[in-house]
Amino acid sequence: MEFSQRITDLVAKAEEALQPRFAEIDKISFENTKKIMDAFREHRVSEAVFNPTSGYGYDDRGRDVLDAIWAEVMDAEAAFVRHQIVNGTQALTIGLFGLLRPGDIMFSIAGKPYDTLDEVIGNTGTAGNGSLKDFGVEYREADLLPDGSFDREKIAKIFAEDGERIKVVFIQRSKGYLNRKTLCVDEIGDIISYVRTLGKDFYVVVDNCYGEFTETREPTAVGADMIIGSLIKNPGGGMAETGGYIAGTARAVELASYRLTSVGVGCEVGATLGQNKSLYKGLFYAPHTTAQAIKTAHLAAYIFGKEGLGFDVEPDWNEPRYDIIQAVITHSAEGLCAICRGIQAGSPIDSHVVPEPWAMPGYSDPVIMAAGAFTQGSSIELSADGPLRPPYTAYLQGGLTYESGKIGIMSAAEEALKVL
Repeated sequence: MEFSQRITDLVAKAEEALQPRFAEIDKISFENTKKIMDAFREHRVSEAVFNPTSGYGYDDRGRDVLDAIWAEVMDAEAAFVRHQIVNGTQALTIGLFGLLRPGDIMFSIAGKPYDTLDEVIGNTGTAGNGSLKDFGVEYREADLLPDGSFDREKIAKIFAEDGERIKVVFIQRSKGYLNRKTLCVDEIGDIISYVRTLGKDFYVVVDNCYGEFTETREPTAVGADMIIGSLIKNPGGGMAETGGYIAGTARAVELASYRLTSVGVGCEVGATLGQNKSLYKGLFYAPHTTAQAIKTAHLAAYIFGKEGLGFDVEPDWNEPRYDIIQAVITHSAEGLCAICRGIQAGSPIDSHVVPEPWAMPGYSDPVIMAAGAFTQGSSIELSADGPLRPPYTAYLQGGLTYESGKIGIMSAAEEALKVL
């Protein structure tokens, strides 16, 4: 690939400015890698845990050891990790249906959840499809304030009105398809402490997608009852080809496991079919791979932001970040599509393909997605996507290596220049 002198010079300038940030990212990666290696040693990981099982999967030592390692790494009482979970949305669905019962209320206190949960909750879609609403679960929502903080006044008001029926307080850590700040673990811990003063007998559930290993702690370390995510994002390290996880308190994880399989069976079954090795290896790689993706996001913020091409970006290049997502607000459909075309052209797989917007299942607007990935839909690999609705934001994430991520960002910048 050939790049213009303007983009080459801009990247050199960005990398010089970003060296202090890159050093901080490397420190976090080291601490998280140490935590994982300590857990591997404690649980005596050996080649035997990679052995496949079939059928019911009774006594699958590799599966059970991996669950125990995940619980330790996530500062949780229990966890399960399964290749059978097809995506983050299914993992979230398992968790929510595990905890909520008819007459209960799910209360989202960080604004609207990710688009693919709309039909799961029952906010959109066809009645009778099996949403939480169909099963008599109600939904409440409190938006974040303009400065990105929690609206404690509204949260308190809804608890005063419906506190006895609120069973799940839901927090989406990442921005998703919203132009808002991502929440850090300290912010999540503070709001959990606050809502605990407003009621009792509810679970705090955090959609942890895109946020794993961006800090040295996860939300379970600050009081979350359940965190949920996908293995083809941060925690799969680019090695897991499918799967998801749930971690949290023993009771919350047990209830979720009954939705994963069946009541009374839970995590006791589930053949691993030879997938264990990639899940172990993915967790081992996860802190380093996440660090590569965060560095790529910082670079993208500089290149596309005010110091570079002049787009609005969130977060900015010199701000700390708590997920791998970089939002580039293009204010035009042409700008959004150009960035996606450039990311696709700068990908290792399907670089010859031109992405186009389409009516993707689970989304309320046409979505354009660029992802030349080794694993289909893998968000830890460099990708860009966004719904075709104002302000036409491109959400960039991933980068298995900083070098490949850098090439992808440079390719996207060249395409963006054509529509500026």
